[in-house]
Amino acid sequence: MADPIVLGIESSCDETGIGVVQGTTLLAHQVATSVEEHARFGGVVPEIASRAHLESFVPTLDRALAESSLELSDIDAVAVTGGPGLIGALLVGSSGAKALAWSLDRPIYAVNHLVAHVTVDELEHGRLPEPMIALLVSGGHTSLMRVGNVIDDVETVGSTLDDAVGEAFDKVARLLGLPFPGGPSIDRAAQEGDPEAIAFPRALTAAKDQSQHRFNFSFSGLKTAVARWVEDRQRQGLDLPVADVAASFQQAAVDVLMMKTFDACDYFGISDLQIGGGVAANSALRASVEARALAAGVSVRIPSPHLCTDNGAMVAALGSKLARAGVPPNGLNFAVRSSLPTSSVVL
Repeated sequence: MADPIVLGIESSCDETGIGVVQGTTLLAHQVATSVEEHARFGGVVPEIASRAHLESFVPTLDRALAESSLELSDIDAVAVTGGPGLIGALLVGSSGAKALAWSLDRPIYAVNHLVAHVTVDELEHGRLPEPMIALLVSGGHTSLMRVGNVIDDVETVGSTLDDAVGEAFDKVARLLGLPFPGGPSIDRAAQEGDPEAIAFPRALTAAKDQSQHRFNFSFSGLKTAVARWVEDRQRQGLDLPVADVAASFQQAAVDVLMMKTFDACDYFGISDLQIGGGVAANSALRASVEARALAAGVSVRIPSPHLCTDNGAMVAALGSKLARAGVPPNGLNFAVRSSLPTSSVVL
């Protein structure tokens, strides 16, 4: 029997993503973003994001079907992000997914957004190694996971205690007068800067932090250190070396991510690493992980940038994997969860 065709719907934050997957073959990948509507606020506004999902859902679905040369009747199952994410945004996506599943009389899977970020790599690089360490870095999440398999064995071993790393990038970009979203802006500015110009802190990496926070992250202090450095510079009436600040901040953040991640690989005796989420597109992070992996004898998988950011293809990929494994689908009465843990792959 042919692999089922799965329609994936992602609406956890500011991207409306619709993807279509058959087995591990990507048939369609369409995303509508509301990032420009949030730019003047310097961050995502939940109400604006929810309204944008309402406006984008049907046009994005139509583009995905056109790209795949399929009709809705060709869809065998529907998958949708059930959490974590912004509750209003999740409700828009899940309501649309439920309507499609009901009208088509198809099964529906409400899946974990974070686990979907891990699973999407199968669309490019084939079957995921088992076990592996997965680092998810985005505007809303910074999580370090031990993955036996994405269906029923995912354990979060570390996470951020405050700001997600992508959130820290956004806030520092605003301090430097760079446009939102901060990740690409910082990355571009850092190309012209010296990453060793300013000694910003590497939080939770000292020996005293090992017992309680060995695999946890903290970026609030780093953001505050940048803010104080900038304020002191302005107080003295000196020019602000934006490129050097951006490069030094970026290097501090990347260093912490790499220290914790490769420590986890060593601690658990796992030599396969996968990195996902929007911040995985950062050039300094990619260069650092390649160098450290070579030295540590670790094999690294990173999806292409367009599959790192939130998208429907990742949701469809996880839904496809669950369907092919015979995992029972959800009913139509599931409730989305804004803080769904990675131990719950499906609601």
